[in-house]
Amino acid sequence: MPGIAIIGAGPSGITAAKNMLQAGIQDVVVFEKSDQVGGNWVYSEEPGHSSVFETTHIISSKALSQYLDYPMPDSYAEYPSHEELRQYFNDYTDHFNLRGIIRFNTEVIQAELQGTDQWKLDISDGTTEVFDHLIVCNGHHWNPRFPKYPGKFTGEYIHSHDFKNNKPFEGKRVLVIGGGNSACDIAVETCRVADHVSISMRRGYYFVPKFIMGKPVDTLNGGMEWLPKAVKNLGFKILLKLSVGGYQDYGLQKPDHPLLGAHPVVNSELLYFIKHGKIEARVDIEKFDGKTVYFTNGSTEDFDTIIAATGYKITFPFFDESFIDFSEGSVPLYKKVFHPEIPNLFFVGLIQPLGCIWPLADAQSQLVARFIKGNYQLPENIHQQIEADINKIRKNFMNTPRHSVEVDYHEHMAELKKELGKQKR
Repeated sequence: MPGIAIIGAGPSGITAAKNMLQAGIQDVVVFEKSDQVGGNWVYSEEPGHSSVFETTHIISSKALSQYLDYPMPDSYAEYPSHEELRQYFNDYTDHFNLRGIIRFNTEVIQAELQGTDQWKLDISDGTTEVFDHLIVCNGHHWNPRFPKYPGKFTGEYIHSHDFKNNKPFEGKRVLVIGGGNSACDIAVETCRVADHVSISMRRGYYFVPKFIMGKPVDTLNGGMEWLPKAVKNLGFKILLKLSVGGYQDYGLQKPDHPLLGAHPVVNSELLYFIKHGKIEARVDIEKFDGKTVYFTNGSTEDFDTIIAATGYKITFPFFDESFIDFSEGSVPLYKKVFHPEIPNLFFVGLIQPLGCIWPLADAQSQLVARFIKGNYQLPENIHQQIEADINKIRKNFMNTPRHSVEVDYHEHMAELKKELGKQKR
């Protein structure tokens, strides 16, 4: 059997490993630079790879976040905490006997294609190893992307990646930059102890409560999949209007994109705290001057701390940038997995779904295993299909870096299952 290297033992890496073993591929090695599984979901008070903070819960329900063949315990919350997820990933690892193939505290420093069919990996222990296939699962929520504005802010300026709890911000005046889930969660947590919190957004966003009619919002959305997309979106907008009202009621900008044209913000507390005077909504920033921030509507305000919750760069530190660089622009992969020119290179979990990554990574891994076993083949017009997929993303989602790997959970799962159902010709 061919030797397979997997980079990363986060949620995508461990399901990739599981699916290789289940397919009968035994020569598998997972390289993990930390000392445990879980990747981004291993919380620590010290800044590192993980971007979760002390009170983080996922924004997708457990029903649509669990792996396809390993359900989360009934005792878990509807939106599990990082502690529950850490346990879940460890239980998954042990249930499928993966721990023995994971090399902890071992980092891949350089991955280089040798000829056309082998990968030479330079390892952090000074050794070099060769594999037939490489599966990349290093995550894409760890390399911070900072915004650029004129001037200089002389107060404390950090990225959300380094936010671990709200204790350092007690009694301070804090500005959070961003309108995504992390920005809103951090604004909510910080306003509990800070003297004042503002949140600056470049545009309008849709804010979706975690529960509508007593049900997790993603399961409610999933139950409407049988409807035509236009009808479903209209129905959901009506539900949203009834649940939270109009954004002008909160001093927020009106969204200028369709409901599912950008990654939605699933948060039940931001609007609550805005209405209670604990968070002030602000427009985009014009410039910095010392501790004074100038906003594009002409207003100004002084802050002690700025927290930039402005996303992450897609980065592969083990690849030479001249070889593969997805940090800007589109991501030209078939089904977000297969490289059209390098048949022994795969990416698992390199998606930003309207939903959870992990079950999709599970299905992606099954497809990779079938390909390696010779039971699945890529289409002859792979370049055209990749281009069509990129154009679909451009049409359906906003043109921002985070949306370069955006997918609809249910659509992408249906596509993967369709591919898994194909017989090799």
